[in-house]
Amino acid sequence: MKFGVGQPMTRVEDDRLITGHGLYTDDVSLPGQAYAVLVRSPYAHAKLGEIDSADAKAADGVLGVYTIADLDAEGYGEVPNTAYAAVKNRDGSSMFKTTRPILARDRVRYAGEPVALVVATSEALAKDAAELVMVDYDELPIVVDTAKAAEPDAPAIWDEHGSNIVYDWEWGDEAASVDAKAAAAHVTRVELINNRIVVNAMEPRAALGTYDAGEDKYTLHAGSQGVHGMRGNLAKICLNIPNEKLRVISNDVGGGFGMKAFVYNEYPMVLFAAKQLGRPVKWTGDRSESFLSDTQGRDHVTAAELFLDADGKILGVDVRTTANLGAYQSQFAAFIPTLAPRGMHVGVYKVPALYNRVKAVMTNTVPVDAYRGAGRPEASYVIERLMDAAARELGIGPDELRRRNFIPAADMPYKQKPSLPFDSGDFDRNLTDALEKSDFADFEARRTAAASRGKIAGIGLAYYVERTAAGMTEFARLEVDAKADMVHVYTGQQSNGQGHETVWTQYVSGRLGVDVEKIKVHAGDSENLPGGAGTGGSKAVYMATGALGVASDTLIEKGRELAANELEAAVVDVEFRGSDGEPVFAVVGTDKRIDLFTVAKIAETQADIGEFSADGEYDEAGNSYPNGAHICEVEVDADTGEFEIVRYTVVDDFGTVLNPLIVAGQVHGGIVQGLGQAMGENTVYDEESGQLLTGSFQDYWMPRADDMPMFDFSYNEIPATSNAMGVKGAGEAGTVGAPAAFISAMLDALKSHGVTRIDMPVTPQKLWRLLHAGARQAAE
Repeated sequence: MKFGVGQPMTRVEDDRLITGHGLYTDDVSLPGQAYAVLVRSPYAHAKLGEIDSADAKAADGVLGVYTIADLDAEGYGEVPNTAYAAVKNRDGSSMFKTTRPILARDRVRYAGEPVALVVATSEALAKDAAELVMVDYDELPIVVDTAKAAEPDAPAIWDEHGSNIVYDWEWGDEAASVDAKAAAAHVTRVELINNRIVVNAMEPRAALGTYDAGEDKYTLHAGSQGVHGMRGNLAKICLNIPNEKLRVISNDVGGGFGMKAFVYNEYPMVLFAAKQLGRPVKWTGDRSESFLSDTQGRDHVTAAELFLDADGKILGVDVRTTANLGAYQSQFAAFIPTLAPRGMHVGVYKVPALYNRVKAVMTNTVPVDAYRGAGRPEASYVIERLMDAAARELGIGPDELRRRNFIPAADMPYKQKPSLPFDSGDFDRNLTDALEKSDFADFEARRTAAASRGKIAGIGLAYYVERTAAGMTEFARLEVDAKADMVHVYTGQQSNGQGHETVWTQYVSGRLGVDVEKIKVHAGDSENLPGGAGTGGSKAVYMATGALGVASDTLIEKGRELAANELEAAVVDVEFRGSDGEPVFAVVGTDKRIDLFTVAKIAETQADIGEFSADGEYDEAGNSYPNGAHICEVEVDADTGEFEIVRYTVVDDFGTVLNPLIVAGQVHGGIVQGLGQAMGENTVYDEESGQLLTGSFQDYWMPRADDMPMFDFSYNEIPATSNAMGVKGAGEAGTVGAPAAFISAMLDALKSHGVTRIDMPVTPQKLWRLLHAGARQAAE
């Protein structure tokens, strides 16, 4: 089949998107809609006094000004918080859970927190009126630094708790870790900072709310990573209504990366205002608001130890992390530093003992939640930095130390805790291929050549593993339109740019034998299906294809019965030839046959059948473990600190690959996001005022195309056994492996200058300071 599973089919959605025919939330406008603007706190921490909105209400075009008092009067709830992904303290007690009002109540806790909503007949008039809202603030002390927030004398963000530490969680066996350290011939220790990231999706968030008084029903248009999860949280927690009283629509979504999975303050606000005013209300965030209001990522301070015997074999790993959750606990905030990476600090190695302790702190900063990889990149960064440091300290090649500790392919499936429960994998093969493709063995010659040009060269490697999501249910539906000769595909997944339309089209084409031009994919409407797992955790392919597989089987069985009746044959004698590229039902051993669309027309004539369609429901309990080797090569200008990534090689294992082009695109994008964090992205708050200093692209560095090399990407297909397709999710993998590989290369380059530690991001200024530290000290 031309575009069957495994073929590099080009993306079917691209023509629509690149010619300006995409439909994003801000592209949706409704008759009579009004425009909303948020009044946001200019202070990072303050008591909230009187809000005087009289002048704003009297301004031209203003339809309403609302505060938390208005929401309270209507019985609205809160923004969903970490109570829905809570963890326990080490002693078994419950963590401290924050509340999060839709608009500020009594106190503001970060600069940019919403205080009031202004609605007017135009966005310009709403912005003008927002300037007229007068708010009394009584400033309070602030803390923004992760480590400082954990100190006993730090200003408390939540008075009722009295401490900024909201949980003290542990995983693993502390006693076994202590014993491993006592028995170790060598102990490697690293201290790491995993810097905070602003997500910066290409499409800023937006929301358009309507209310139908006749049906007592709301509709929200907003970008999401799954309309069913968004609907459930909004209806239950914010609006206090049944699910069926709310419809959520997400059309095209311009990037999500975890950040668009959550309910934000603006979403219940536009719904509230729409009901109050009896007309649609639209809010579109600008880039500045994205910096001030979108959940941010990472922000960990970690001390970790690796214990090895005399032969360089791992005896144990001990990881202690302080994680910054921001001012409020976002939806999965508590989960991301704890349960999301639980057990991941062992990487792909045989590890007899693991202990992980995490303290989470609140600060006067934007809330932190999932960002591409969601806890797993942070864990991979820790173990790979440990392995690199140990190799340097022991004088063992970084590849050799990893090989000594890999779980071998012969031991698969591997179930020995605390190592990860791998169902398949060949780590040595992937590393060997990457070393060969990167010319790793010949690097010293390239180092010498670089030195002759005034450049300091370095090469680094990392071997990552990712654990994709499971334990969820996915839904799908197939409808055959006999009049248009089209197959309509519905899934509970939500594309944020990954190419879902292409992969679902390709899969259904392979199952039903229908040309791809006759397949139309639909997603992003909570009324299309009873539920959906949504996009996140690199699970979309096996969840959607699982549900579509069930729907395909059901549809084919329905078709066999109809075809058998039409062809005057027994059902057992009718076969469907879709997997052979023919959408036909045929009687075995004869020339009797009937095509899929004709069967659909027959179904429409039968009252007990009508529409020729089928539903699918799929449960996935098993995780998959994508993994691979990243090798990064850099050159640093010794005079200026400017640097270039001259080569980047990655060999992955994604199990069965459904579309090589889609996978390559996901890997390329993931690597760039990982390198972006390592090379320059960094969120900085002023420690005196709590103001966001990197609040625009003038101050916040973003990776550009010419910062990146051509990526040498390849893969080995080692099928997973945890799902029917044998796939291992690829969406986040590049982000997991890239930071450690880059930092490894930088430390290799800087070792001649005695540098043994460097934290992300590595900027030219930071490099220049390190390279010229000796000269500066001599001058002083």
